[in-house]
Amino acid sequence: MMIQELTQDAISLLKQLIETQSFSSEEDQTASHIEGWFQRYGIDFKRTKNNVWAVNKHFKAGKPTLLLNSHHDTVKPNSAYTKDPFKAIVEDGKLYGLGSNDAGGCLVSLIATFTYYYNHENLNYNLVIVASAEEESSGANGLNSMLPIIPKVDVAIVGEPTLMNLAVAEKGLVVFDAVLTGTPSHAAHPNDDNVIYKAIDTLQWFKDYRFEKGSEALGDVKLTVSQISAGKQHNAVPADLSLVIDVRVNDAYSNAEIAEILQKEAPVTSITPRSLRLNSSSIPTDHALVKAGVAMGRSTYGSPTLSDQAVLSCPSLKLGPGDSTRSHSADEFIYLKEIEEGIKIYVELLERVIV
Repeated sequence: MMIQELTQDAISLLKQLIETQSFSSEEDQTASHIEGWFQRYGIDFKRTKNNVWAVNKHFKAGKPTLLLNSHHDTVKPNSAYTKDPFKAIVEDGKLYGLGSNDAGGCLVSLIATFTYYYNHENLNYNLVIVASAEEESSGANGLNSMLPIIPKVDVAIVGEPTLMNLAVAEKGLVVFDAVLTGTPSHAAHPNDDNVIYKAIDTLQWFKDYRFEKGSEALGDVKLTVSQISAGKQHNAVPADLSLVIDVRVNDAYSNAEIAEILQKEAPVTSITPRSLRLNSSSIPTDHALVKAGVAMGRSTYGSPTLSDQAVLSCPSLKLGPGDSTRSHSADEFIYLKEIEEGIKIYVELLERVIV
């Protein structure tokens, strides 16, 4: 099958996806477009809710399985868009539209790559592809829900925009809800236990706090107070104040360890993690996929952004066309040449490993 033909079809599919609203949990129509691709190419596929998946034609039990995954849901467009986010516009070699970069370009490139290898016999790896839902919301019906359904995965390539460089590690995420308490009172009376004033020292503690263990690939744990809320009326000092703390976790800690440390040390009345399941992820630098990518001249790095890698327990590599800095931006775009290059690199990378 010609890579050039697959590339043009992949770009056409991406245009369809852009012009079809697919906010998290609302991906039913984009799932149908993806089904249409598999039907046209004679690929036996299944759909589980809004996740569309398939295995290679000559899948053989006993071989290791390589997962190809990216998502077809999007965030909602921000108010700074100057172009129609739901119109696929090509200008100066750029394809504009919501989800073009995050992660439509990656998804269609992986679908094309899977299609290229679908009929190959005697591969070293089985292949399974999942075009997944609810990645942007870390929802219950996304890739995490597919892991008990698809064949057991031994290693994965997760398609996210990395400029086709190799993200060999990715930070995890824990969001905490914290409460600080004080003494409520009328604003006109003295109060030495005003919870809002107490928050000054508390915020400084969070600003200055450093976790001890760094990571060669991912650097330090990043802790950020991202929300604060207190009080309902001007003449009453509130009894409590709420904080939301966003913690990006390196591979030196588990999310449970981060929670244990903060619950022990943070100067708040209570601090509770919303979830501990989005752990950091990585792949050994001596894994065949990484070695093949490096041999092709691709660089390695640690990624600060979260993806569906967080729900995988196997080694996983984040790799895809596009640039992460464009994700969730106004007038999101991907270069057409990035998709062309991405498919070629995916195909060559797998040829070095699975053929």
